[in-house]
Amino acid sequence: MVDTNLFDLSGKVALITGASKGMGKSMAEGLAEHGAKVVISSRKQDQCEETAAEINETCGPGSAIAVACNIGYKEQLQNLVDETHRQLGPIDFLIGNAGVNPYYGSILEIPDEAYNKIMESNVRSNLWLAKMVAPDMIEKKCGSIAITASTGAFGPSDVLGTYNISKLADIALVRNLAMELGPHGIRVNAICPGLVKTDFAKALWDNPEAEQRANEVTPLRRLGDADDFKGIAVFLGSNASSWITGQAMTVCGGTNMWG
Repeated sequence: MVDTNLFDLSGKVALITGASKGMGKSMAEGLAEHGAKVVISSRKQDQCEETAAEINETCGPGSAIAVACNIGYKEQLQNLVDETHRQLGPIDFLIGNAGVNPYYGSILEIPDEAYNKIMESNVRSNLWLAKMVAPDMIEKKCGSIAITASTGAFGPSDVLGTYNISKLADIALVRNLAMELGPHGIRVNAICPGLVKTDFAKALWDNPEAEQRANEVTPLRRLGDADDFKGIAVFLGSNASSWITGQAMTVCGGTNMWG
């Protein structure tokens, strides 16, 4: 039996957007399993409550609460933070996991409305949230923020161009926040998933040809599963990552390797 507190999150409060299903749900489960109190947030309250109930049944009463929020609205984000404070206290760990992609096609043909929605929801909302939770962490002189980006940030796409631009912008946001918040003891990192079998990415994998092609070019020879993100969430929220900040951490089965 190895005795270590490296991954112990007991007494920590973790706020996660896009947490009612998929990767966000798995990350929330992982954090709760390691002792954190987690806030489950997404647009629909009933889905948030369902996920929170599952976590409370597994990890014990009070392990999770549900607070619905549409990340596109600043007042809803502020209410999310205020409710977290009211029910659980100061925030130790933020995961900005929610994102949107309402457009699939050439960047040359994207409507202004779709472009704005992608950039505002995927980038600006994360800045808003970071600004809202930073005072909690500054006061404690410690804390961690993670933003879900994508391996799509590292290259072009003829169908996901604006989405990829937003995710590269998220990485730039992470680096700047890491620089500005680092002197306060706050770590800020990006999580960059490859192709994961979630509802959000269903159009990219839910056919035999696409899945076969993805499996063949992935060194680990499989697509990602939501549960593959439990470990990275626990790592970034815990003392195990105490000297890691400003990084874009790929979780992709080996499809994206930096030299």
